[in-house]
Amino acid sequence: MTAPAAWIQAARPLAQINIALPLLFGQALAFAALGRFSVGWLYLTSMFGLLVQLVIVFVNDFADRETDALNRTFSRFSGGSRVLPEGKLAPPMLRRAALAALAALALMSVGLALGGRPWTPALALAAALLVWAYNHPPLRLAYTGHAELVQGLGTGVVLPLAGYYLQAGTLASFHWPALAPMLLLGYTGNILTALPDAPSDRASGKLSYPVRRGQWLARRHALELLAMSAAMSGQVLPGLPTWGAALLAAPVFALAALAVPLLGSADAENRPECERFVLLTASAAHLLVLLWTLALVLRSLLGASP
Repeated sequence: MTAPAAWIQAARPLAQINIALPLLFGQALAFAALGRFSVGWLYLTSMFGLLVQLVIVFVNDFADRETDALNRTFSRFSGGSRVLPEGKLAPPMLRRAALAALAALALMSVGLALGGRPWTPALALAAALLVWAYNHPPLRLAYTGHAELVQGLGTGVVLPLAGYYLQAGTLASFHWPALAPMLLLGYTGNILTALPDAPSDRASGKLSYPVRRGQWLARRHALELLAMSAAMSGQVLPGLPTWGAALLAAPVFALAALAVPLLGSADAENRPECERFVLLTASAAHLLVLLWTLALVLRSLLGASP
């Protein structure tokens, strides 16, 4: 019998932040726009996000099993869950788990549709199609290139829309410009998680961003995209004064600044520095989304217009 710890490892709990934050952000947009919030729908949205995560990580591990077996520079944030290379689970088991998670997501989506959110299956289908395009032929963008756009669309567009819709029950009054910086952050997230895997990706012909552009340029672009996203805070919070934008950006830039000295040396082969660069830059990106979320809630509570 497989140990429960192996399934917890396969589920990659750390990856939940990539799902939970965009969903919370979308719900904060709903609260700012409509002035109402349901704890019950917060819970259901979280369960929806958990199933989306399980589909993603199980499918990714199965699709990347050969590349992950070659990976010697993986980190806490990359290289898959490692359950297959470590022999803790067999590929058919993970494939069945992915199908089970997908079935559970479909069933939950139908249940939510019957419960008053009729477009939920469409959102779940959009997420599933992005996972398919990322991992499987004929597109298989994780290998043929430009998987960053898939993650940008998934975490920067589909998930915020899902959070808003599930919380609000409508997409009326959705503030569409807020998706632009979120898409950039999702794009950045894919670059960052690909950095530690660059040697094995190159060896297996996986055209990730660091393989296509080089590791140094990928690191630089990740920081530049983060800065661009922070500079777009006014698209999330219309009418935000300059001092407010600076206040939001200051802690993000302070955290990201700690990664700048690592720009020239944090190649995947230098595992401690590479992991530190990824951790600092990804944490700055997550902090930015969290600050936007809190600012949206605060603005609504103070009675300001969204």
